[in-house]
Amino acid sequence: MERLAKRRHYQAWLLAARPRTLPLACASILLGSGLAASADAFNAGVLLLALLTAIALQVLSNLANDYGDAASGADDQARIGPVRAVSSGLLSPQAMRRGMVVTGIVAALLGLLLLVTAFGNQWGQIATFVLLGAAALLAAVTYTVGLGHTPYGYRGLGDISVFVFFGLLGVLGTYYLHVQQLSWLPFLPAAACGLLATAVLNVNNVRDIESDARNGKITLAVRLGRANAINYHWALLGMALLLTLIYLVALPVPLLGWSCLLVAKPLSDAARTLNLSRDGETLTAMLKKTAISTLLYSVLLSIGLALF
Repeated sequence: MERLAKRRHYQAWLLAARPRTLPLACASILLGSGLAASADAFNAGVLLLALLTAIALQVLSNLANDYGDAASGADDQARIGPVRAVSSGLLSPQAMRRGMVVTGIVAALLGLLLLVTAFGNQWGQIATFVLLGAAALLAAVTYTVGLGHTPYGYRGLGDISVFVFFGLLGVLGTYYLHVQQLSWLPFLPAAACGLLATAVLNVNNVRDIESDARNGKITLAVRLGRANAINYHWALLGMALLLTLIYLVALPVPLLGWSCLLVAKPLSDAARTLNLSRDGETLTAMLKKTAISTLLYSVLLSIGLALF
């Protein structure tokens, strides 16, 4: 009986951590590392620690999202997505808060180790990235857990956060950790990666648009309305692919790197389904399809760049 209880407790934490979201957290790290490899400045230690730090931050964000949505009442019985640990009673709010603290400490320690590995005793560089890391920690927690005000994820600002942290900051920050300098060309795939990650969030928000509006979670999709949110989704995909094309031509990247454009087909299929269907399970499948396509985009482009 005790073994069964421990197993259920472990499964509850696994549910709250939402491991299916973790590959997407790795996309920007892989792309930034691929860009660094193309500049002959790849560091395997930086890649490993950056991946672990990104995963820890994503888990922290997921735990905070689980806790925040339960506390605000956004997770009601009509919710379409996967079961949440706190709102379903599998974990108590107190246990979730403790889990958030532990995960935040782990993310901070991993981040510090990453910076020391990348910069050695360059304390000015380390201090700058400590501030960026603190911003990432704060953003992960306050997406659905407000600090004295409405969480920014409930005010339609989640898209901007995802674009910055999963795109510009994630890709370019990783690139800088390897190379320790910036150039303008990496901004193009970094922005494309951020736009695709934002598209993943938009699928989630379109799927949940009715329940979110009912519970006062005013996402950008709620603000735009379903029809405009779908038009916005196509714009995200189109701009991401356009920026990628410009980058591929400008570098130029060898043929293998162009294989990243193969994701246009599954991304378009998912977008069409988003327009045609309102079924929760179908849209959840399209959410996964968009997330996997985004990861595949980063992997294929990274491989092409690494072998360049």
